[in-house]
Amino acid sequence: MVQKHISEQFNEEMDDIRNQVLTMGGFVEAQVRDACEALMTGDITLAQQVIHSDAEVNSMEKGIDGNCVEIIARRQPTAGDLRLIMSLHKVITDLERVGDEASKIALMALELAEMGRPRNECQELTHLAEHVRKELHDALDSLARMDIRSALDVASEDDKVDKEYEAVTRQLITLIMENPSNVSRVLNTLWAARALERIGDHAKNLCEYTIYVVTGEDVRHRPLGEDVKKALLS
Repeated sequence: MVQKHISEQFNEEMDDIRNQVLTMGGFVEAQVRDACEALMTGDITLAQQVIHSDAEVNSMEKGIDGNCVEIIARRQPTAGDLRLIMSLHKVITDLERVGDEASKIALMALELAEMGRPRNECQELTHLAEHVRKELHDALDSLARMDIRSALDVASEDDKVDKEYEAVTRQLITLIMENPSNVSRVLNTLWAARALERIGDHAKNLCEYTIYVVTGEDVRHRPLGEDVKKALLS
């Protein structure tokens, strides 16, 4: 009976940490959404809110980090439980960095607003921002459901994000060449584009952690070709 009680309590503790991580994920996803909105519309107030909310993300990371360390010390999990707790520990690091990138985008929104830019000047980033936001949302959804098939599909999307970022970069550099007076504005837009690309990288990391928890296979730094997908899904 004691063993059964301890096991049930352990499961509850694991579920609690998972819920905390997913709550942090939802908060960070909202940060990215608001940062992109501020960038596209020149909303100074919204940009400032995103920047100020970064402290809350940092607090979430520290709190969950402490809980992960405590459960490892007290419960000494093994096998799948250990993979899960270690992966969630890595997830919160990536989520915190997504929050940092969202703050960078919001900061660029402020910089561009102070330059008196037209509100539609960042429209070249619209599709990239939507693509990255969807990648992050789907990565978090895969993590919540521990869906390896979805995680593999989302991870593959990051190559498309990288190519789109490269295309945007070329477009913005062309603007500088055509009119050097645009340098400051274009550089700020480039920094925002770079932050979006980095968010896509972190979303891919979330998918790799999901794959690791479910299969025990570490797919980091490995191309996820069709042969790898078939092997993991078999």
